[in-house]
Amino acid sequence: TLKLLLVGDSAVGKSSLLRRFADGAFEPCLKPTIGVDFKVKKVVVDGHAVQLAIWDTAGQERFRTLTPSYYRGAQGVVLVYDVTRKDTFAGLESWLNELDLYTSKSNTVKMLVGNKTDKPDREVERKEGLQFARKRSLLFIETSAKTRDGVQHAFEELVIKILQTPSLWDKSTQKQKVQLMESPAQQHKSLCGAYCPL
Repeated sequence: TLKLLLVGDSAVGKSSLLRRFADGAFEPCLKPTIGVDFKVKKVVVDGHAVQLAIWDTAGQERFRTLTPSYYRGAQGVVLVYDVTRKDTFAGLESWLNELDLYTSKSNTVKMLVGNKTDKPDREVERKEGLQFARKRSLLFIETSAKTRDGVQHAFEELVIKILQTPSLWDKSTQKQKVQLMESPAQQHKSLCGAYCPL
């Protein structure tokens, strides 16, 4: 199971992306996420059967205190902005700072997603998103949850990159074995265990 997070400002379409990917559905008027939402989806990527646990976090400022605990253990993070709202693009910097602060794995795979490309009133050009992503070593894609354009591709790219980074998912590299040994003093004690009268 891979843990993925969706982060970004409020109303950029995080929940719509998740619903489109996980359920194949689109609702034009979704209510804002309160705290966090969660979906599980099984996919086959590059011949690997993978279960994705996808956490959809609230973008509103008042829920920001909840978000740090959800970052822990995430192997992939999708940073979403709305291509028709420059302010959501400008807000990415603070989301990246939070990620650096709270993600427990330094090599967490991060993907930048410019959403709502179906809308005509674009304020953030594709090349701006691309430059931002290159500068910060993020994967980049533009999507539309409404037309489903790029949605499947975005999650697949992210999963492929995680699978190419074994230290993120390979349990044998994460857990150091601890062997418990009895001290010599304990070995020579009588073996009456819990039944000794006090």
